[in-house]
Amino acid sequence: MKLLLDTHIWVWSVLHRSRLPSRVVTELEDSTNQLWLSPISLWEVLFLCRKGRLELDPNPEAWIEHKLRAVPMREAPITFQVAREMSRFQLPHRDPADNFLVATARVFDLTLVTADERLIEAGVVPVLPNR
Repeated sequence: MKLLLDTHIWVWSVLHRSRLPSRVVTELEDSTNQLWLSPISLWEVLFLCRKGRLELDPNPEAWIEHKLRAVPMREAPITFQVAREMSRFQLPHRDPADNFLVATARVFDLTLVTADERLIEAGVVPVLPNR
C-alpha cells in the first residue's frame, strides 16, 4: 500500500505514537508499504512552530532533517498535475493544505492516513482512518 501521511499523523508517529491505533502503527511499520510525505506537511510543521503551537527540539529544521533520515519517506511532489487536480473535487472546508494533500493522493494513487473526520467523510480519496 502507498500511504500519504497527513501532517498530524507524521508528527504523532514520532512524538505521540500512543495517539495512533494499532492498525495504523502496523501499516506504518509494514516494510512492504511505501510511506509518502508532502512538502506541504513540512510547511505546516514549520508554520505551527512559528506560531508557537508546536515545539520541536533542538529546532524545527534540525528536527525535520533528523526525522526524515530516521524514517525515509518518498517525497510527494507538488506538480502542475497536483495543482490542476485541486479543481476536480470539493472538500467540506477550505483548508488549502488539505486540498493539496487530497490532490496529491489522487494524482499519485496514494491512501491518505488521517484522523481528520472531514477528510475521512469527504470520500474523495482512499483513506486509512486513524480510529
